[in-house]
Amino acid sequence: MFSGTEIVDLLVELGVTHVVMLPDSTLGLWESALQECNAMELVRVCREGEAWAVAGGLYLGGACPIVMIQCTGMFESGDALRNIIHDYRLPIFAVIGFRSYLNQDTIPGDTCLTFTEPVLQSWRIDYRLIERPDQFPDIAEHFHNCQQKQIAGAVLLAEGKA
Repeated sequence: MFSGTEIVDLLVELGVTHVVMLPDSTLGLWESALQECNAMELVRVCREGEAWAVAGGLYLGGACPIVMIQCTGMFESGDALRNIIHDYRLPIFAVIGFRSYLNQDTIPGDTCLTFTEPVLQSWRIDYRLIERPDQFPDIAEHFHNCQQKQIAGAVLLAEGKA
Protein backbone atom coordinates (compact mmCIF):
# COMPACT_ATOMS: atom_id res chain seq x y z
CA MET A 1 0.00 0.00 0.00
CA PHE A 2 2.89 2.36 0.84
CA SER A 3 6.47 2.35 -0.39
CA GLY A 4 9.49 2.07 1.85
CA THR A 5 10.49 5.59 0.89
CA GLU A 6 7.09 6.97 1.90
CA ILE A 7 7.29 5.22 5.28
CA VAL A 8 10.88 6.32 5.93
CA ASP A 9 10.07 9.94 5.04
CA LEU A 10 7.05 9.85 7.36
CA LEU A 11 8.97 8.33 10.27
CA VAL A 12 11.80 10.84 9.90
CA GLU A 13 9.26 13.68 9.81
CA LEU A 14 7.69 12.30 13.01
CA GLY A 15 11.06 12.27 14.76
CA VAL A 16 11.27 8.50 15.11
CA THR A 17 14.82 7.52 16.08
CA HIS A 18 14.53 3.72 16.02
CA VAL A 19 12.32 1.19 14.24
CA VAL A 20 12.22 -2.03 16.26
CA MET A 21 11.08 -4.60 13.74
CA LEU A 22 10.39 -8.18 12.94
CA PRO A 23 9.39 -7.91 9.28
CA ASP A 24 6.52 -9.79 7.71
CA SER A 25 5.74 -10.27 4.03
CA THR A 26 4.33 -6.73 3.71
CA LEU A 27 6.24 -4.66 6.27
CA GLY A 28 9.42 -6.45 5.23
CA LEU A 29 9.22 -4.71 1.85
CA TRP A 30 10.27 -1.52 3.67
CA GLU A 31 13.31 -3.11 5.31
CA SER A 32 15.92 -1.94 2.80
CA ALA A 33 14.64 1.65 2.86
CA LEU A 34 14.68 1.60 6.66
CA GLN A 35 18.19 0.13 6.71
CA GLU A 36 19.51 2.76 4.29
CA CYS A 37 18.09 5.68 6.27
CA ASN A 38 20.78 7.55 8.20
CA ALA A 39 18.30 9.58 10.25
CA MET A 40 17.08 6.60 12.30
CA GLU A 41 18.21 3.14 13.24
CA LEU A 42 16.63 -0.18 12.29
CA VAL A 43 16.74 -2.66 15.16
CA ARG A 44 15.84 -6.23 14.20
CA VAL A 45 14.56 -8.63 16.84
CA CYS A 46 14.13 -12.40 16.84
CA ARG A 47 10.71 -12.50 18.52
CA GLU A 48 7.97 -9.91 18.73
CA GLY A 49 8.01 -9.94 22.53
CA GLU A 50 11.57 -8.63 22.36
CA ALA A 51 10.40 -5.68 20.27
CA TRP A 52 8.38 -4.19 23.13
CA ALA A 53 11.22 -4.57 25.63
CA VAL A 54 13.80 -3.09 23.25
CA ALA A 55 11.50 -0.18 22.38
CA GLY A 56 10.83 0.39 26.08
CA GLY A 57 14.54 0.52 26.86
CA LEU A 58 15.17 2.89 23.98
CA TYR A 59 12.34 5.14 25.14
CA LEU A 60 13.68 5.21 28.71
CA GLY A 61 17.07 6.14 27.25
CA GLY A 62 15.59 9.20 25.54
CA ALA A 63 14.91 7.80 22.07
CA CYS A 64 11.67 7.89 20.09
CA PRO A 65 11.19 4.27 18.97
CA ILE A 66 8.30 2.53 17.25
CA VAL A 67 7.53 -1.18 17.09
CA MET A 68 6.81 -2.64 13.66
CA ILE A 69 5.32 -6.17 13.64
CA GLN A 70 2.50 -8.23 12.16
CA CYS A 71 -0.72 -8.90 14.09
CA THR A 72 0.26 -12.54 14.65
CA GLY A 73 3.39 -11.27 16.39
CA MET A 74 1.26 -8.97 18.51
CA PHE A 75 -0.64 -12.05 19.66
CA GLU A 76 2.65 -13.78 20.54
CA SER A 77 3.98 -10.77 22.42
CA GLY A 78 1.03 -10.01 24.66
CA ASP A 79 2.80 -10.29 28.01
CA ALA A 80 5.69 -8.07 26.94
CA LEU A 81 3.22 -5.58 25.47
CA ARG A 82 1.28 -5.56 28.74
CA ASN A 83 4.42 -4.94 30.80
CA ILE A 84 5.71 -2.08 28.68
CA ILE A 85 2.42 -0.31 27.96
CA HIS A 86 0.42 -0.92 31.12
CA ASP A 87 2.82 -1.77 33.96
CA TYR A 88 5.54 0.72 32.96
CA ARG A 89 3.08 3.06 31.22
CA LEU A 90 5.41 3.78 28.32
CA PRO A 91 3.80 5.52 25.33
CA ILE A 92 5.21 3.16 22.71
CA PHE A 93 3.69 3.46 19.24
CA ALA A 94 3.39 0.51 16.86
CA VAL A 95 2.76 -0.13 13.19
CA ILE A 96 1.01 -3.50 13.03
CA GLY A 97 0.45 -5.36 9.78
CA PHE A 98 -3.12 -6.69 9.66
CA ARG A 99 -2.64 -9.99 7.86
CA SER A 100 -5.21 -11.02 5.24
CA TYR A 101 -7.41 -7.98 5.90
CA LEU A 102 -7.77 -7.06 2.22
CA ASN A 103 -7.61 -10.54 0.72
CA GLN A 104 -8.00 -14.04 2.13
CA ASP A 105 -6.90 -15.92 -0.98
CA THR A 106 -3.65 -17.08 0.60
CA ILE A 107 -5.15 -18.09 3.95
CA PRO A 108 -8.92 -18.55 3.59
CA GLY A 109 -10.71 -18.07 6.89
CA ASP A 110 -7.65 -16.47 8.52
CA THR A 111 -8.67 -15.84 12.13
CA CYS A 112 -6.52 -12.70 12.28
CA LEU A 113 -9.63 -10.92 11.01
CA THR A 114 -11.55 -12.25 14.01
CA PHE A 115 -9.06 -11.50 16.77
CA THR A 116 -6.81 -8.56 15.89
CA GLU A 117 -9.07 -5.63 16.71
CA PRO A 118 -10.63 -7.25 19.80
CA VAL A 119 -7.12 -7.97 21.14
CA LEU A 120 -6.10 -4.33 20.67
CA GLN A 121 -9.33 -3.24 22.32
CA SER A 122 -8.83 -5.60 25.26
CA TRP A 123 -5.29 -4.24 25.78
CA ARG A 124 -6.82 -0.72 25.63
CA ILE A 125 -4.51 0.38 22.85
CA ASP A 126 -5.69 3.43 20.95
CA TYR A 127 -5.45 2.37 17.30
CA ARG A 128 -6.48 3.40 13.81
CA LEU A 129 -7.15 1.03 10.93
CA ILE A 130 -5.46 2.10 7.71
CA GLU A 131 -7.26 0.40 4.81
CA ARG A 132 -6.60 2.74 1.88
CA PRO A 133 -3.70 4.79 0.51
CA ASP A 134 -5.62 8.03 1.04
CA GLN A 135 -5.46 7.38 4.80
CA PHE A 136 -1.67 7.88 4.84
CA PRO A 137 -1.94 11.25 6.67
CA ASP A 138 -3.93 9.50 9.42
CA ILE A 139 -0.77 7.72 10.53
CA ALA A 140 0.98 10.98 11.43
CA GLU A 141 -2.16 12.43 12.99
CA HIS A 142 -2.66 9.41 15.23
CA PHE A 143 1.04 9.30 16.17
CA HIS A 144 0.94 12.99 17.17
CA ASN A 145 -2.28 12.52 19.16
CA CYS A 146 -0.78 9.61 21.10
CA GLN A 147 2.46 11.51 21.72
CA GLN A 148 0.55 14.55 22.95
CA LYS A 149 -1.51 12.41 25.36
CA GLN A 150 1.60 10.37 26.31
CA ILE A 151 -0.24 7.10 25.62
CA ALA A 152 0.59 4.01 23.64
CA GLY A 153 -0.95 3.76 20.21
CA ALA A 154 -0.94 1.79 17.01
CA VAL A 155 -1.90 1.83 13.41
CA LEU A 156 -3.24 -1.37 11.92
CA LEU A 157 -2.04 -1.48 8.36
CA ALA A 158 -4.34 -3.57 6.17
CA GLU A 159 -2.37 -6.19 4.25
CA GLY A 160 -3.47 -7.95 1.11
CA LYS A 161 -1.89 -11.34 1.26
CA ALA A 162 -0.21 -13.28 4.03
